[in-house]
Amino acid sequence: MTNEEIIKLSALKAGKKIKAGELTSVEITKAYLDKIAADNSKYNCYITVCDDALDQAKEADEGIKSGKYIGPLAGVPIAIKDNICTKGLKTTCASNMLGNFVPPYDATVIKKIKAEGMVILGKTNMDEFAMGSTTETSAFGATYNPWGENRVPGGSSGGSAAAVACDNAPISLGSDTGGSIRQPASFCGVTGLKPTYGTVSRYGLVAFASSLDQIGPIGRDALDLAAVFNLICGLDPKDQSSTETTQVDLEKIANFDVNGLKIGIPEQYFGEGMDKDVKDQVMAAIEALKAKGATVETFPMPIVDYAIPTYYIIACAEACSNLSRYDGIKYGYAPEDVEDLSELYIRSRSEGFGMEVKRRIMLGNFVLSSGYYDAYYNKALQAKALIKDAFDKAFEKYDVVIGPVAPTTALKAGESLSDPLKMYLGDICTVLINIIGIPAISVPCGFDSQGLPVGMQLIGQKYSEETLLGIAAAYQKDTDYHMRRSN
Repeated sequence: MTNEEIIKLSALKAGKKIKAGELTSVEITKAYLDKIAADNSKYNCYITVCDDALDQAKEADEGIKSGKYIGPLAGVPIAIKDNICTKGLKTTCASNMLGNFVPPYDATVIKKIKAEGMVILGKTNMDEFAMGSTTETSAFGATYNPWGENRVPGGSSGGSAAAVACDNAPISLGSDTGGSIRQPASFCGVTGLKPTYGTVSRYGLVAFASSLDQIGPIGRDALDLAAVFNLICGLDPKDQSSTETTQVDLEKIANFDVNGLKIGIPEQYFGEGMDKDVKDQVMAAIEALKAKGATVETFPMPIVDYAIPTYYIIACAEACSNLSRYDGIKYGYAPEDVEDLSELYIRSRSEGFGMEVKRRIMLGNFVLSSGYYDAYYNKALQAKALIKDAFDKAFEKYDVVIGPVAPTTALKAGESLSDPLKMYLGDICTVLINIIGIPAISVPCGFDSQGLPVGMQLIGQKYSEETLLGIAAAYQKDTDYHMRRSN
């Protein structure tokens, strides 16, 4: 096979060809490294490319021959978001604060993919400390969307999504705090899964907001996501929030029948600010599911109006606490020529953090301050309970809730950075899922009038990953949006 043919293979198909002896992990890895070398100056998907990737691939090939690696993804390359710790490999969180940080340990998900014999291609670009929706706040420069000149890939996992979209990786890992897997997957025309909170260990994930953060896969199709989810899920004693998790059935997902499925559509998800093209494409996708035997009904969910303030109060409160550890002493950015401890603290944080991170630290300290704690943070926690109640009632009636991932397609670079509130409001369809810890998946479902991808969001109750992946796989059997590429 040519390199061009190799990099078009899905992760599972690549794994099958390696097992069948039709390709080696070295051949596949080299094809991706060549593509990264050709593309990275244009799209900036990677902060770090592994210089030992081919050595990893050689070891994988040997392990497959000896029977050490027997899984469906053995020898398959993968890209890793740069806030997931990798032993001996820089983990920067796209920040000057951690610009040279090399972790002494692997995150649990990294241990699991290494135990499978997967090959790490490199660490992908992101919004600094995962704070942003465009991958423009990175200290290492913005990532660009392969689908449109000067368009953002979404964020914060923009590098992971763009890498899959431009064939710089067959699959990647991202993290999702308020939509950071699903929104870039939507903007880049790929598929992204935000699992149930606790199903995937957060040990080794650099914390943004601990009650909201979740690692998940981004790939070309639902079956690839299912295979990676099975690999990384499960109880981890190093993460007290992790839970016992049942793996999904790949065969059941591949043959999922949506006949009789009950779909609910929140009216507020298609309210003011929703692009007509986005609405039309998502509704067309819902009609396609309806044609396969699903029943569809709209219902009111007024709590959606409180999604953004609730999320940003909780997220910023947790962020300011989590980021207080970066003081220029133990690790991280340390300025030179400081005269006292006070100056060290001030300069390390003011010079090490970017503007968006500073903004969220300030917001977090404000809502947690003694004069405003009850007025803001406590009210956000009350709203969180109401959000959970609203979804619980919805899932009593519907198997799945469907809507758009974002109110728009990919924005032009610089549009939302000049208006942070606009950037925050763009998360209205995704943040509710993180607030209450349920799973959701972004599925490509069409294009707008400018040729930019549109994503449909499937939302389920806790531990319903198999259903969500099955619906996505059934939809992708009849459509090719997830297979289209800009280049």
